[in-house]
Amino acid sequence: MRRVNVIGVGMTKFTTPKAKIPYTTMGKEAVVDALKDSGIDFKEIEHAYTGWVYADSCAGQMVLYDFGMTGIPVFNVNNNCSTGSNALYLARQAVASGVVECALALGFEQMTPGALGVVFNDRPIPMQTFFVKLFEFQPPKPGSAPAAMLFGGAGMEYQQKYGASDDTFGKISVKARKHAQHNERAVFRDLLSLEEVMAAPHQFGPLTRYQCCPPTCGAAAAVVCSDEFAAKHNITNPVYIAGQSMKTDFASTFEGSSPMRICGYDLSVEAAKDVYEQAGLGPEDVDVVELHDCFTANELITYEALGLTQEGTAEKFINDGDNTYGGKIVTNPSGGLLSKGHPLGATGLAQCAELTWQLRGECGVRQVEGAKVALQHNIGLGGCCVVSMYRKD
Repeated sequence: MRRVNVIGVGMTKFTTPKAKIPYTTMGKEAVVDALKDSGIDFKEIEHAYTGWVYADSCAGQMVLYDFGMTGIPVFNVNNNCSTGSNALYLARQAVASGVVECALALGFEQMTPGALGVVFNDRPIPMQTFFVKLFEFQPPKPGSAPAAMLFGGAGMEYQQKYGASDDTFGKISVKARKHAQHNERAVFRDLLSLEEVMAAPHQFGPLTRYQCCPPTCGAAAAVVCSDEFAAKHNITNPVYIAGQSMKTDFASTFEGSSPMRICGYDLSVEAAKDVYEQAGLGPEDVDVVELHDCFTANELITYEALGLTQEGTAEKFINDGDNTYGGKIVTNPSGGLLSKGHPLGATGLAQCAELTWQLRGECGVRQVEGAKVALQHNIGLGGCCVVSMYRKD
């Protein structure tokens, strides 16, 4: 398998659904920026992998045909919130295996206001098993969004095991806003105090509204290529993917009475193990992380799933400031899903863009000093988890 480089990234400013920007407009903007960043023409793209959750079939072609109908394969991907990383995974795989020299990964989403809901009511719901299992041991709360009950339940399970306070979860939202204030592409950049976070309307378990990611619209893209292609275009010392793993659910997902497992904890553990082995590095070598903080509870349990801190120590990790600037590992310098926003199909590629900029030293005020190793975690219930490691020599 050949080394795969990220030579171009692009990302729109993320917005709320009120902006009513068509996915075609957002997708094209992200691709234009990624191509400009890479210095290549669309005609040199041999495969394209496009990801989205809420759009009709062949939406990827709708975005890309304006760049030239070159006849290349366009693969459309939909794996819930991990969709963007799925597109990147396939693009990397095509280059690594030698099928192509250069590929494009694109993710976009045009969401609607409010909590996620079921689109098709006349057929089996893919998430049905997840919630049937959850409600066997955790009664539903009328008026609460299903995802909040699931991730809030994971937070409650963690509290029962290790005694973390509600405020500990709230501190993650405070951090997210502090980081997002310096990200011009983020949806929410205003600072929040812990008191404001905890006084927001309660959702489920330890979660308040400010601890839940907003419905978001936006797009992001990445151009990946082989070493030979990079050399041909005089691209020296690019960011490269040092390891990448994708996992879907194990039998353990539904074993016992564990919302943490249903939320993909075991997937995250195993994908991270794969990546560390592939890269020959461990969590102690990581400088910066973009992880899937759709809810504060998921950020907290993911610290431990990725090995950033030992099991049962996430509360101390947060209270000691080891998850931000001046601590051990800067997590979600972009503001994460909580503040940067979470356009489902674009999230994984937005994480890729942020980490690429971090390793290049292009992030200005939010730059993680001396960043050389970056880790990405993107999860989609239903389920799928992708963990990727990036390096720059």
